[in-house]
Amino acid sequence: MTAPTTPTVRADFGPATGLTCRECGAGYALGAAYACADCFGPLEIAYEFGGVTRERIAAGPASIWRYAPLLPVAPYAADEPNLAPGLTSLVRADNLARALGMTGTLWVKDERANPTHSFKDRVVAVAQSAARRLGLRTLACASTGNLANAVAAAAARAGMGSVVVIPHDLEAGKTLTTAAYGGTLLAVRGSYDDVNRLCSELIGEPFTQDWGFVNVNLRPYYAEGSKTLGYEIAEQLGWRLPQQVVVPVASGSLLTKVDKAWRELTGLGLVQDSPYRMYGAQATGCSPVAQAFRSGADVVRPVRPDTIARSLAIGNPADGPYALDVARRTGGAVADVDDAAIVDGIRLLARTEGIFGETAGGVTVATLQALLAAGTLDPAAETVILNTGDGLKTLDAVAGVVGPTATIDADVAQVTAALAPTPLPTSLS
Repeated sequence: MTAPTTPTVRADFGPATGLTCRECGAGYALGAAYACADCFGPLEIAYEFGGVTRERIAAGPASIWRYAPLLPVAPYAADEPNLAPGLTSLVRADNLARALGMTGTLWVKDERANPTHSFKDRVVAVAQSAARRLGLRTLACASTGNLANAVAAAAARAGMGSVVVIPHDLEAGKTLTTAAYGGTLLAVRGSYDDVNRLCSELIGEPFTQDWGFVNVNLRPYYAEGSKTLGYEIAEQLGWRLPQQVVVPVASGSLLTKVDKAWRELTGLGLVQDSPYRMYGAQATGCSPVAQAFRSGADVVRPVRPDTIARSLAIGNPADGPYALDVARRTGGAVADVDDAAIVDGIRLLARTEGIFGETAGGVTVATLQALLAAGTLDPAAETVILNTGDGLKTLDAVAGVVGPTATIDADVAQVTAALAPTPLPTSLS
């Protein structure tokens, strides 16, 4: 980690006023910094909000930039070359709810419609805005896949350079799509934690002084992009909060930032203050936060990932302790499911709602099912689950379990024979 330095801020960061340590409260000027010089705690953005109304937000662009008054970006960020992510669908999932025995309304916040088909476009857009203001010319990242896509695409759109560092064994769908955007793609023999450690070391090298590592030295800005998911859910529900939400957990930042978004909206009077429970979802093969929650621990012990859910395979999650705090404070939980259940979750979401999620989506659906079975999550409460990416990126996960119903000749009799075991439905009811 590197200690913050006093930067030269070249332009407007909107309502952001500085950086604050989440542990000791020390304050710093806005800049490319992520760790406190006093206690090495993580830094986050401090704000002074003013004049934020529902009407002002609704009049904004059909993207995350409608929430610019709540983000560390300039009011004109939407006018700069960027991918303009956000405002994705909130799908009422009645079929899935019935399949799971839920009587309350169930919603899926479906992030597949973002430019590179995952929620990572949101966080990169905010980090990219900060990079411009700090005079950084190259976007870089450590990634488990979706972030690699988002950084490479955003840099290409903005005419910036990109350096993306990934584990060597990522899904081909994520590796090839990242490479297609151009830029530099480095595959490291090792896990994501090895990749992240390497990127942290690179920050101190002379040749990286104009690089913005979106999830390292730009992490305070990057993480704020996840708040837009929380803002959108509240706005799409008619400016109110759901009673429960299930969020996939990798670093833990997404869960904590959705919670932060809802606390901000409540504090500003944009939504009514109402209780909600936050649940984290992990794969058993990489479940350090779930393990800590079950044991009652405050410390999240690192693990070596071994799961098909590679987008969640962060063995040493930076925001793990904070995710624990949110789950416990709201009366929620953090749970995990094995790889077989993840595949079943992908298929269940696809066949009930027509949403083909990636492995992280399978983790979320399967965890929802497990929480219901354990009596931990209320089946009668209004619930939102997050599908954070597109199943087309993780086809390997289902390649061995789905395929043609039958392979036949062009013959009506063979069609009849193929349909006989599983007749087509006659009603949509």
